[in-house]
Amino acid sequence: MTVKRAMSGGCQCGAVRYTAQIDVSQAYLCHCRMCQRATGGVSIAFIGLPKSDIQWESGPDWYSSSPIAQRPFCSRCGTPLGFAFNDGENMDVTVGSLDEPYGIEPHWHFASEKIHESWIDTSGLKRIPLSEHTALNQRWIDATGEVPE
Repeated sequence: MTVKRAMSGGCQCGAVRYTAQIDVSQAYLCHCRMCQRATGGVSIAFIGLPKSDIQWESGPDWYSSSPIAQRPFCSRCGTPLGFAFNDGENMDVTVGSLDEPYGIEPHWHFASEKIHESWIDTSGLKRIPLSEHTALNQRWIDATGEVPE
């Protein structure tokens, strides 16, 4: 049984906002070269959904990333917000653009032949909390009066 829940999201600067009916079982990691280049990352976390399940409160701009697909993004801050085939009924939204992305887990890898294996299991790496970077925190406090979330 599909369980959807209303989730909101948007870009870093707040210019683009959306609300979507999200089924978290549709979360996955895409490793294709187009997504790597579009995001500057080794993969991107997506959740698939019908285009009819997303309402753009303040619309994104769209980049035609290939002859068959386009990607919503914020032209002000550059945040990548998703992926959609031109002729499809479904699309993907970026997990990182959700207001509350915590607890969502990927259910598969797509374009697995392009996985950067050393970036998959990072559980053994040293962890440095933001709160321990005193100089960075002070820069934020000096500029804005607070440390970002």
